[in-house]
Amino acid sequence: MILVTGGAGFIGSNFVLDWLAQSDEFVINLDKLTYAGNLENLASIEDGLGHHFVQGDIADADLVSRLLAGNQPRAVINFAAESHVDRSIHGPEDFIQTNIVGTFRLLEAVRAYWNGLDGKDRAAFRFVHVSTDEVYGSLGKDDPAFSESRRYEPNSPYSASKAASDHLVRAWYHTYGLPVLTTNCSNNYGPYHFPEKLIPLVIHHALAGKPLPIYGDGQQIRDWLYVKDHCSAIRRVLDAGKVGETYNIGGWNEKPNLEVVHTLCAILDELQPRADARPYREQITYVKDRPGHDRRYAIDAGKIERELGWKPAETFETGIRKTVRWYLDNQAWVRNVTSGAYREWVGKQYGN
Repeated sequence: MILVTGGAGFIGSNFVLDWLAQSDEFVINLDKLTYAGNLENLASIEDGLGHHFVQGDIADADLVSRLLAGNQPRAVINFAAESHVDRSIHGPEDFIQTNIVGTFRLLEAVRAYWNGLDGKDRAAFRFVHVSTDEVYGSLGKDDPAFSESRRYEPNSPYSASKAASDHLVRAWYHTYGLPVLTTNCSNNYGPYHFPEKLIPLVIHHALAGKPLPIYGDGQQIRDWLYVKDHCSAIRRVLDAGKVGETYNIGGWNEKPNLEVVHTLCAILDELQPRADARPYREQITYVKDRPGHDRRYAIDAGKIERELGWKPAETFETGIRKTVRWYLDNQAWVRNVTSGAYREWVGKQYGN
């Protein structure tokens, strides 16, 4: 049995679905169900058949302790986090509470549980902490990609809170011996992505005939990682990663944001043309850049390939086409998550 935190969110739910598709090992799934947590993501799996969902907060130490003691998991995989940079700028306190305080309380509950394990179970236990490349800061155009030894230089409340959580995880290993593994991933995309992030937002707005908002000049570069590749990497780290180590997980797909949007528009032109036969590119609009917007992220995923034999299965071209197809085929899911609160958020963030 494993315990997954944040398992109703974008990456967490994909991980749970992929895990159960490939393993008969039971999953306890703890998620607070904030705006980005969605039980519809898990509609294809029945509660009780390999999976049990618990609504709750990683900062609730008593709840986490009861789940650990009552289920005796061999591993905890921590996806639970506030993760949207724009939201962190408007309201940083939630990020401090979940990403820092929540991680601290989760670590303490896990440490107490691990200390109570016997022999083989204690030796085999793992805590996997899922983090982001944004903790490393921003790169210049010709700078080498982020390696695991890159110093931390977070530039937003979100990335600062994740950097703090990474440091807590590291400290609990060095101070208490807790068997931890940390992963830092690049930008994920794929099914069940809440449509406030670039790729699902563009798909949603394009189909609705709304403007496609581009920050600044659109030349901010990101390394794009298909979410199911990310899930396979985490499974590999859990299985074979060296305790105390950090593994960067990337897709080897550096793309400027504007190029990503152009690609999405071209695929939509092909798969679901506008009624007036005009190109979706006509909906692109430029908005004021956000404060502290990092110019470039790039992940050097060489360590996980060398040491654990993992590399992504999808190219950006194959992954992005699968993603667009999924959103076209799952419009009911999109309608359900794009509530009035979502519309108010988009209006606040991007203008009219």
